[in-house]
Amino acid sequence: MDVCRCSNLNEGALVGIGNPLLDISALVDDELLKKYGLQPDDAIMAEEKHMPLYRELMENVRSRNASQPYKYQTEFIAGGSVQNSLRVAQWILKKPHICTYFGCVGDDEYAQILKERAVAEGVTVHYQVNKEVPTGTCAVLVTGTHRSLCANLAAAQKFTADHLAKEECRKSIEAAKFFYASGFFVAVSPEAIMQLATHAHNHGHAFIMNLSAPFVSQFYKEPLEKLLPYVDVLFGNESEAEAFAKAFDINSTDLKEVALKIASMPKFNESRKRVVVITQGCEPVILVENGEITLIPVNALSREQIVDTNGAGDAFAGGFLSQMVLGAPYKTAVKCGIYSATHIIQHSGCTFSGESDFSDS
Repeated sequence: MDVCRCSNLNEGALVGIGNPLLDISALVDDELLKKYGLQPDDAIMAEEKHMPLYRELMENVRSRNASQPYKYQTEFIAGGSVQNSLRVAQWILKKPHICTYFGCVGDDEYAQILKERAVAEGVTVHYQVNKEVPTGTCAVLVTGTHRSLCANLAAAQKFTADHLAKEECRKSIEAAKFFYASGFFVAVSPEAIMQLATHAHNHGHAFIMNLSAPFVSQFYKEPLEKLLPYVDVLFGNESEAEAFAKAFDINSTDLKEVALKIASMPKFNESRKRVVVITQGCEPVILVENGEITLIPVNALSREQIVDTNGAGDAFAGGFLSQMVLGAPYKTAVKCGIYSATHIIQHSGCTFSGESDFSDS
C-alpha cells in the first residue's frame, strides 16, 4: 500500500447507505435451517414465521452467558452489509474518517454496540434514530462453510430520505466523491438512494451499487430499474447475477455474457462505461470494463482454513471501494477485494485481525 497516497486522502470521500444490523451468528445444523424453511448460502428478509428463530438464538446466548449448556455456538457481531464494507475499506486505507455511513437504528444497546464498533474502526456514522422500534438484527446461520442470512430489519426499514437533509448528513454528501448503496436498501428507501445517485450524477461523482441478494432483482425490479442508469459500478455474485438476468430478460446462463449485457444497459453518463464485477466463490472474478472481460483468479483456501463465509461479499466490496477511493485501476480493486474476502473468511463474521498489507506489486 502506498502510504503517501493514503495520507493525501480527503476525509469523507466515500459515503455509504444501508441497513445497520446486529448479527446473531451461530454454528447450527441442517435441522435448524429446515425448521425455518431456510437455504444454505441464501439471504432473505424475515417473515412472521421466522420470528421464533431470533428468540431461539437469543435464549441460546442467555444460556451461554449463564454458563449453562447451550445448543449452538452463538455470538453478536456488528453487521449490516454496507457498514461492513466501509469498516473493511477503513481497515485497508488505515486513515480514519474516509468513510461515512447512513442508516437507521433503534434507541437501544444494540445501536450503541454498532456505533462503538464502527467508530472504533474509523467509520463516521450518521444514524437516524427511531425510538419506536428496536435496532435490526440478522440471524447468521453457519453450516460448515455455508451461511444463511435471515434479516429482521426492524428500525433499519424506518429510514426516511429527509434524514439526508440534516446538516451533518448534507455536509457529508457534499464532501464525498464516491457513493455506495446496497440492493438490500432498495427495499427500504429507494428515494434516499435516488437522492444520492442523482447527486453523484450531477456532480460527476461515482455511484456504486451491490445487487446484494437474488430477491432484490426478483421483487424490487422497478426501483432497481430506475436506479440502474445512474450506476457506474455494479457488484454481484453468481446467484445474484442469475436472478438479475432472469428479472431483466437477459436470455443467457453464461455469466460472462450476462455481465457484458448488464454493462451495456442504458446509462445516463455515457462517457463513463459501466463497470460490472461478478464474484464466483473460488472461481475467477468476472470484471467488465469498457466492454471487455477480464477474469481475475482467486487463491482458493483449504476447507480447514475457512472459518465462516459470512461477510465475504461485504469484504470484497470494501476492498474494491478502498482502491476506487485511491484512484487505482479496476483490476487492482478486484485484487484488493479478493484479498479482503480471503482474510475475512478466515475469521468469524465480518471481522479482521492485524494490519492490512495489501499490495498489487
